[in-house]
Amino acid sequence: MKKIMNVAIDGPAGAGKSTIARRAAKELGYIYVDTGAMYRGMAYHILKKGIDLKDEAAVSAEAEKLSVSISYEKGEQAVLVNGENVTPFIRTPEVSAAASTVSAYSKVRAALLNLQKDLAKKQSVLMDGRDIGTVVLPQADVKIFLTASAEIRGKRRYDELIAKGQTADLDQIIEDVKKRDEQDMNRTIAPLRQAEDAILVDSSHMSIEEVTDRIVSLVKMKEV
Repeated sequence: MKKIMNVAIDGPAGAGKSTIARRAAKELGYIYVDTGAMYRGMAYHILKKGIDLKDEAAVSAEAEKLSVSISYEKGEQAVLVNGENVTPFIRTPEVSAAASTVSAYSKVRAALLNLQKDLAKKQSVLMDGRDIGTVVLPQADVKIFLTASAEIRGKRRYDELIAKGQTADLDQIIEDVKKRDEQDMNRTIAPLRQAEDAILVDSSHMSIEEVTDRIVSLVKMKEV
């Protein structure tokens, strides 16, 4: 019986974690777990309810009542909040910013942590987020810290929005990326940082295929 493998991919917003992790997991035959999407799902629900994001007590109380889970529909991950598929609504800048805020609250993190750990115990997973290698899966078989410059990450986000027909200000997006980095790296609970035993992969000047191949090769070396 093939042993269960856990792969952790951490990194800042816009580094391409979700895209790369999804592709690598498919090639490896692992379950892909997008933890950021779980926080986004919770943040979307809280925004929809009109709860003040700065009111930690109110946000935490709501989080403890929620059921946030993931399912797979035609091979794609779907985020369910109280049974509702919220996947189509969680990639807006507003939800991204809200997710960064609520994920800093200890009770919000606790509400999702056990689910993430349980998934990793039962099957081989490739999990991405901000603190997978440091907090969620500190004993992961392979740890990757995927990054890129703020300018590159901002340009990628800008291109995504333009491709969708939306208006965007590149300079503002880059500034938002830098602010998000500052917030994620300096939060009290589980700040964004590279685990001591994580392998740094800078995707600034690499294609999606090159980054995917690099990660897949690192994992396969550990499978042997």
